[in-house]
Amino acid sequence: MIPQSPVQCSTSSCTLRNSYGAWGDRKDCSALNVTYPTSEEELRIAVAYAVRSNLKAKVVTRFSHTIPKLACPQGKNTLLISTEKYNKGIQIDAANRAVTADGGVGLRQLIDAVESGGFSLVAAPYWEGVSVGGLISTAAHGSSWWGKGGAVHDHVVGVSVVVAASEADGYAQVVRVEARDPMLDAVKVSLGVLGAISKVTLSIEPRFKRSITYNFTEDDHIEDVFVEHAKKYEFADITWYPSRHTAVYRYDSRVPLNASGDGVYDFIGFQANSILISKAVRTAENYLESTGNANGKCLTAATTLGFKKLVGNGLKNNGQIFTGYPVVGYQGKMQTSGSCLYSTKFDTSCAWDPRIKGLFFYESTAIFPASKFGAFIRDVRKLRDLKPENFCGVDDYNGFLIRFIKASTAYLGQSEDSVVLDFNYYRANDPSNPRLNQDVWEEVEQLAFSKYGAKPHWGKNRNIAFLGVQHKYPKFDMFVAAKQKLDPNNVFSSEWSDNILYGKESEKFDGCALEGLCICSEDRHCSPQKGYHCSSGLIYKEARVCRFSQPSILSNIA
Repeated sequence: MIPQSPVQCSTSSCTLRNSYGAWGDRKDCSALNVTYPTSEEELRIAVAYAVRSNLKAKVVTRFSHTIPKLACPQGKNTLLISTEKYNKGIQIDAANRAVTADGGVGLRQLIDAVESGGFSLVAAPYWEGVSVGGLISTAAHGSSWWGKGGAVHDHVVGVSVVVAASEADGYAQVVRVEARDPMLDAVKVSLGVLGAISKVTLSIEPRFKRSITYNFTEDDHIEDVFVEHAKKYEFADITWYPSRHTAVYRYDSRVPLNASGDGVYDFIGFQANSILISKAVRTAENYLESTGNANGKCLTAATTLGFKKLVGNGLKNNGQIFTGYPVVGYQGKMQTSGSCLYSTKFDTSCAWDPRIKGLFFYESTAIFPASKFGAFIRDVRKLRDLKPENFCGVDDYNGFLIRFIKASTAYLGQSEDSVVLDFNYYRANDPSNPRLNQDVWEEVEQLAFSKYGAKPHWGKNRNIAFLGVQHKYPKFDMFVAAKQKLDPNNVFSSEWSDNILYGKESEKFDGCALEGLCICSEDRHCSPQKGYHCSSGLIYKEARVCRFSQPSILSNIA
């Protein structure tokens, strides 16, 4: 079942939803209308219409996998501009080793075109359900400390962006920003608030192959070896399963083009799943949550990890099945996954498709200076050692995924070589329901973003990850100056994107901490009626978390 369009329209308005069903209804993400340009000129005309009509403009894509509400429109004074049909142009400049693509071109479409031309993209996110414009806007990345690094925006050598203009200039104009223009450091990670990206030019390299081996081993020394690991393997990563005391080291480097193998990386979490199985998994997860059964989650975590080891986490030798390491294949088949996007079977889908009531989860991603990451791991290890079963919920998904990105010149990029930690965990369908081990994940979040000053990934995270975010970027004021130059009337901004960009905390209300809309300071911000009270962290005492506490016998008698 192919994912549905994120934009749904009635006779009176249109609504934007993200692909997880986490947000998007007529109350908070509605717009006047939507338009689907098919060329750069049509894109310019759409922006010009919005400016001439005194409307806001928000650019959306056919995927809508961003977790924060960056693209969320601001009511009926907003025009949605979808790049879904602006996806035909891909031009390879072999002499200069570059490719230029329309903003709406999908990542898989771009990779296949580049590989067919005898070249490879070096960096790409692990998930391919993104457009070219969307992935650079939110600083999407793979993993590498080699060369230009694992962040896609650091391979950008040019961007064309449609910006608002005066009446004399036709209300909108295309601005081309080249490699030596300082403005490129603003537009290559723009969160969509500077203008509508029309074309992106990326550097490419001659086509190459990779060899991947996963080493499942003990987790004793992650904090001591992560730097060496990243320096030794070009596309290294580490997956840590805390409750299982297991670390999986990815040995991933280039090999000669004539190396034997036509492997594929089809990550099992991104494969099409039986709808019945996805529903059953969610039903079981809901039951374990409602009954507070952490040991049940540990059983499923152990089973999940065992299956991943058995099937090589989705690697397939010669494109068929996993038969053993190493798995060797072309870059275009080994760097990114997302086969569930293309399933045409009526009884399969991406596991999180909101239409099937399958998986529903949070995704937190913190970007650490490499110098601070080891201390963070030691703190999480102390928290884990207090009660390892508290971490089974994250190991049910994909544990802690540890990746590497280099220092960037982008104003909203990482300012030094960094380590990215990414983890998924259960989210209740009812936002008023607290979750099992709620306090643990809140403490991990606050360890990352407060104690160690990690930056949030712009395309992921709960709102609290962005609190005070502007103070974490040395060149934030330069980005604001660029915004004032390119979009002085805030045509492309909304209250939602402003909340993220400027790290604003929403007004606190009963239960606000449950969804990560605030950090609790009173019990009412948690769910005291269900036994969750605002408490100090177990390891990081400055943390304020919602912890479940059993009522005492005396209080029951009373």
